[in-house]
Amino acid sequence: MTSRLALALVFVGLWGCRPLVVAPSGPAETLKAYARALDEGRTKDAYRLLSDEAKQSLPFEAFERTVRENPDDVREVAHALARPGSPPVVTAHVQVPTGEELDLVLENGAWTIDGLALDRYGQSTPRQALLGFLHAFDRQRFEVILRYVPDEEREGRAEGWNSSSEPLTAEKLKAAWTGPQKDELAAIVEGIKAALPTAAIEETEDRAAMSYGAGGTVSFVKERRRWKLANLK
Repeated sequence: MTSRLALALVFVGLWGCRPLVVAPSGPAETLKAYARALDEGRTKDAYRLLSDEAKQSLPFEAFERTVRENPDDVREVAHALARPGSPPVVTAHVQVPTGEELDLVLENGAWTIDGLALDRYGQSTPRQALLGFLHAFDRQRFEVILRYVPDEEREGRAEGWNSSSEPLTAEKLKAAWTGPQKDELAAIVEGIKAALPTAAIEETEDRAAMSYGAGGTVSFVKERRRWKLANLK
């Protein structure tokens, strides 16, 4: 699921002119400003509050497309960030009610959000990929789940997610996961969710793994700088 915030005034964007406002000065104010901008559809204002790192991994065009294509998720994020699960502390580390963690960074005298905080289906880290998969699974968004399938399995060149030699499609996933594999997969997902808050993910250069429950393992593989789920068992 990040340019240094300039010490300039924040312009308002999509629905006409409003008075210029000073950039928020603290973690709580920054979160509220970001949530308010998302809720009001001011995509440019929300994007200005991301840090350098987040902006490098998500250009504005992709950020804007994410907002446009996922209105329900954006609304959920905005409402969650407007009421953080814990107040900002000295390290400006916040956990929102959805269980996702958010860090804020003091850059050039102003607070910025360190992380995308909107990309519910990110793949920049193994943990982010797992959270994105779980989010898509809960919403039965099988076209999004395909993003987390390694290329070989998606193309039918290896077994794992895909038991046939034919390319894997969202329709095939839906047929299997709402049919014969439904109960088995639901049990795996619940086990992962229960373990995730305290589970450690062991990571190497392009592989990662997380143990959960009584002998369960989630395996990850990194392809073209994106983490995917190689196996759930």
